[in-house]
Amino acid sequence: MPERPAAIVTGGDRGIGAAVARALGAEGYNVAVNFVADEESAGHVIQELRGRGAKAVAIRADVSREQDVLGLFVTAESALGPIRALVNNAAITGGLCRVEAIDAAAVARMLAVNITGTMICSREAVRRMSTRSGGAGGAIVNISSLAARTGGSGEWVHYAASKGAINSFTIGLAREVADEGIRVNAVAPGLIETGLHAANGVPDRVRRLSPAIPMQRPGTVDEVAAGVSWLLSDAASYVTGAILEIGGGR
Repeated sequence: MPERPAAIVTGGDRGIGAAVARALGAEGYNVAVNFVADEESAGHVIQELRGRGAKAVAIRADVSREQDVLGLFVTAESALGPIRALVNNAAITGGLCRVEAIDAAAVARMLAVNITGTMICSREAVRRMSTRSGGAGGAIVNISSLAARTGGSGEWVHYAASKGAINSFTIGLAREVADEGIRVNAVAPGLIETGLHAANGVPDRVRRLSPAIPMQRPGTVDEVAAGVSWLLSDAASYVTGAILEIGGGR
C-alpha cells in the first residue's frame, strides 16, 4: 500500500483551517496542523485525523517568523515525510474598523502574517516540491477572501488589501513554477459561518449580511474545505493560477 502524501495546513487548529485538515485526512493525506496559540484545539483536530487512520502532528509556529516557518517544515517532514501539499490558511484581520481608524502596528502585524507568512511558507514548499530541485511536484492553495474583490469598505479595507496581494502572489507564483510540477491556486471564501466574526466584536455580522448574498445564506467551513480539496486533487490537474470564489454568488 503506497504511503499517504503529506500536507501542511497553516492555522489548522480552528475554523476553515481545521475543516481543511479534516478534509485532507479524509482524502488520504497525512497532515501537519500548524497553530500559533491554541494547542488544545490543534490537539482535537489531530486526534480526529488519527482516528480516521491518518498520521497527524500539531506544530506550533508563527508563520510571520522565518525561523518558525523553517522549523515547521523540518518538523512536518520528519514526522510525515515529503511535503506534497501546502494550504496557506493562517491569517488575521488586523481588527474591524474604517481606514481612518487603523493602527499602524496592527496593520504591520497583519501584513506580516497574511502576506509574508504566505510567501515564506510557499518558498519552503517550492524548494521541496520543485522538479527543478529534484522534488516530485505538489500543489499549494492559498486562502484568500472575496473581500479582495469587494474591498471590505467600512470594515476591513486593510485586510481586503492583504488578500488582494495574495491573489496577485498566487497568479505570479503559479506561472513561475508551472513547468516544475507545482500547481498554485487560491480559494476566496465569502461570508462563512466561523468564530471570526465574534472574535472581531461583531457576532451578528453573519445574520446582518446574509440577505445581501444571492443564495441568502452564509457558507460553511466544509464547503470551503471541499474547494481546497478539489484544487489539491488530480481532478484539478490542469488548474493553476486560479482564484476560486466560494461566496454564494456575492
